[in-house]
Amino acid sequence: MLLQGVFPAITTPFYPDGRIYFRKLEHNVAKYSLTDIAGFVVLGSTGEVVMLSDGERREILLGAIEAAGGNKIMIAGTGAESVRGTLEMTEAAAEFGYDAALVRTPHYYKNQMTPAVMANFYRTVADRSSLPVLIYSVPPFTGYDIPTDVVKELADHPNIIGIKESSGSVEKIAHMAKETAHIRRTVPVTLRRSIERRDVVSVRSLAGTATAVEEKTQEVGFQILAGSAQKMLPSLEAGAAGAVLAFGCVAPVACANVYLAFRGGDLEKAKAAQEKIIGPATRIASQLGISGVKYGMDFNGYYGGTPRLPLLPVSTEVRGEIEGQLEEIRA
Repeated sequence: MLLQGVFPAITTPFYPDGRIYFRKLEHNVAKYSLTDIAGFVVLGSTGEVVMLSDGERREILLGAIEAAGGNKIMIAGTGAESVRGTLEMTEAAAEFGYDAALVRTPHYYKNQMTPAVMANFYRTVADRSSLPVLIYSVPPFTGYDIPTDVVKELADHPNIIGIKESSGSVEKIAHMAKETAHIRRTVPVTLRRSIERRDVVSVRSLAGTATAVEEKTQEVGFQILAGSAQKMLPSLEAGAAGAVLAFGCVAPVACANVYLAFRGGDLEKAKAAQEKIIGPATRIASQLGISGVKYGMDFNGYYGGTPRLPLLPVSTEVRGEIEGQLEEIRA
């Protein structure tokens, strides 16, 4: 699977009473699909995945892929603390037509997550998964930072195609890129077209749409996706193939502009586009988190709404601050 470009880590919309607002999920995905993003990460950290039941996660996976544009890469967050739980959600994502599985590092028993344990976890998942696997390292939330040596070892597995690196360290991205530079693979470049769904019945309806795949191929290395919008350009320069961004939910066009300018060889334009989002991305996504992202989405014409309890919406004062941050970034 070719992973190049910007992937918003989409939010999960809720009604005020905490029920999932599926119509708004579909609205957001369809609207994002009109931009130059490369695809979507569904059920990442910004999607409040740890707040959802297994049944809700399956519904969201299905709702998002049915609403997505046919040319977008679809990545499903399927990680759980166990191999079994991870594989169950991964197989559901495969049935729905997803392209890859994003598997976060197990972390609850972090003192027992030795390099050998972590390597065995990912190898076992990758051996049994019908989807290509992306490692997901997000130490700000898990408290566990996967060592580069373990990533280097796992990169040799034919079904582990990359990592989403959300430590915020450009130096670690550069180190991983160097240590995995020997990896060269021929991967499919997926093109989608809508077909009638016959094999999977939606839990919300008796009919829907699925996807058929027409494949082209391209040679790539081990693909590193950065997790920080404010450090996207330096991450790309360090060897990242693209980025999975919470701030991409608020300003997908502004984020994609950084990547497109960089890939087009216009470094000055890329620097200007990067400079424009550093302050807003840092404040809204990194510091204010999901609540800030959701209000930023509301302000920029998407549906953010409220987070699920115990998270709370931002205050009126902070809303004004977010509006000021986004005054020149309305897309």
